[in-house]
Amino acid sequence: MHVATTDIPSKLKVPGVIVRQLPDFGAASAILAAEHLSLAAGTDIAPLLHGLPNDACQSEHWGYVLSGTALVTYTDGASERCSTGHVFYWPAGHSVRIEENAEIVMFSPATAHGDVLNHIGAQLAAMA
Repeated sequence: MHVATTDIPSKLKVPGVIVRQLPDFGAASAILAAEHLSLAAGTDIAPLLHGLPNDACQSEHWGYVLSGTALVTYTDGASERCSTGHVFYWPAGHSVRIEENAEIVMFSPATAHGDVLNHIGAQLAAMA
């Protein structure tokens, strides 16, 4: 089974950000969603996470940075940079700021990350 990135439905789309999520991709889809993110430099999701526990993303993610650089900050104060070619695991309790235009492929718990993306969508709608 395969799918072109452009055929994955957009879960969130605003200037400089496209988050595509495919929650029904194969046998593991009841658990994991396949995701493709296009994120412009300067994108910072921290303000959009306000209202979630610890004002942080409540989903874990496994992924690969196709291009660009993301700074990930954790609720314990630790941070790390993930750049082109890095494979990563981000546990729940984090925020992300994009330092260099990024293309990222992730696999995330479908329900948990869907809830976070819905929260972000509601925050964006309230700002409009």
